[in-house]
Amino acid sequence: MAPLKRTPLRDFHAAHSAKLVDFAGWEMPVQYRSILEEHKAVRRAAGLFDVSHMGEVDVTGPGAMAFLNALVTNDVSKMYPGRVIYSPMCAPDGGVVDDLLVYMRGADDYFLCINAGNIDTDLAWIFAEAKGRDVKVADRSGACALLALQGPRALAILQPLTATRLDGIKYYHFAGGEVAGIPCVISRTGYTGEDGFELYHNVADDEALAKALLAAGQPLGLELAGLGARDSLRLEAGFPLYGHEITREISPLTAGLGWTVKLDKGCDFNGRAALLKEKEAGGANKVVFFKTGDRRIIRPETPVLDAGGAVVGRVLSGTLSPILSEAIGSALVPAGAATGPLQVDVRGTLIQLHLVKPPFIDLKKK
Repeated sequence: MAPLKRTPLRDFHAAHSAKLVDFAGWEMPVQYRSILEEHKAVRRAAGLFDVSHMGEVDVTGPGAMAFLNALVTNDVSKMYPGRVIYSPMCAPDGGVVDDLLVYMRGADDYFLCINAGNIDTDLAWIFAEAKGRDVKVADRSGACALLALQGPRALAILQPLTATRLDGIKYYHFAGGEVAGIPCVISRTGYTGEDGFELYHNVADDEALAKALLAAGQPLGLELAGLGARDSLRLEAGFPLYGHEITREISPLTAGLGWTVKLDKGCDFNGRAALLKEKEAGGANKVVFFKTGDRRIIRPETPVLDAGGAVVGRVLSGTLSPILSEAIGSALVPAGAATGPLQVDVRGTLIQLHLVKPPFIDLKKK
């Protein structure tokens, strides 16, 4: 087996008593104190996440916008410098190769943030699609580190460390600046449903930046948070995870991400014909979200049953919501069964799935 890859903060995590696990070939912290407490800290105050395992790709040149608009389902032509958009990147059959963020730095100058587990696949896909186009693609993953500061006190923690006016950065926008004297791309994005910032910077500065953020944030309740809380937070917010709610077999439309699929953006793009057909005919399946009123976690791949006990689908994601104190999750079911009633069998006990529209909690009033 190949040795696990490490972010620049591996020793920092160990020094803070992190439980390190294999995540997509990376040695990453799943938790420090407890997933439950880290989750609550992000909802109550703030959490600091190491996400330096994510990939970064520069896309530049006169054909950059046209290339990206053909590559992803969202509309890159509507972007402007300082703007970020979220988008699936699809195969011709409409299945999802990956979901990613597109950043526009300037005319003919973009970069992508891609999922850690898909870096090699994505790079091969993007380089192949770029052949013959007036565009340059460069992998910067090895040189770029990324920290995520998430929670209602994120701005209060970060602002004293930078001269950049953070209240001037709108949601899904970014700006350049220094944080604790370290050059960063300061992005008002995140994967928790909370306000917060993602800070792109050079790998050599990763530990110094993490220490500065932690020192500034601890008096305001900041805690280090691992992959466990990251997953429960994103599911509570109703955000998809590649390999679960979106896959090569689950299209953006099936996953409820129709708002990211711009069929009328004025150009062809990978998967457009298949997605147009799915929209017009109606998809065979649908991703639904559920809660149970029970604390027993419903694990992925658990069969989903209809009222008569017949298997009609499968669970995609499942966890315990620390805020609701009950199990929540998502499932893939036939479109005709997407309004329920649905249930699962957990060690001989039938548990009803109460279908909900995410997010599971009111992120503004919690």
